[in-house]
Amino acid sequence: MEVFLANINHLESVSVLFDRYRIFYNQASNLEAAKEFLKERFNNNDSIVFAANDNGELVGFTQLYPSFSSVSMKRVWILNDLYVEESHRRRGIAKLLMTVAEEYAKESGAIRVILSTQISNITAQKLYEARDYVKNEEFYHYALRLQ
Repeated sequence: MEVFLANINHLESVSVLFDRYRIFYNQASNLEAAKEFLKERFNNNDSIVFAANDNGELVGFTQLYPSFSSVSMKRVWILNDLYVEESHRRRGIAKLLMTVAEEYAKESGAIRVILSTQISNITAQKLYEARDYVKNEEFYHYALRLQ
């Protein structure tokens, strides 16, 4: 298993995974829109994508978005997406993707990695808590839907 920093040259195969990730979160499949979205991220350097390669087949990815903490005046990475093909789950691929993402964050001088998951996604919560992520019980997070 190899995890590598994906780029525009991996657009086709990462887009398929990204589309499946969105389907997992109850979105309609739209491979062309997924491809266009990722193409913009790659071209604008808006995010960092790591992909997992198993014998020439991409089987998972994680995507980090940059942010900052005004209080600490340091970089923060938002681990926004983490997906592993169903046929490749329970093999440690998600852990490996997270390890690479966390190392990248450390090397960039970030103060923390933050993430969120659905309350019903117990499997993901167990993974995050096993990696010492702490559920925030100090702050409420709000969102304003604009569309």
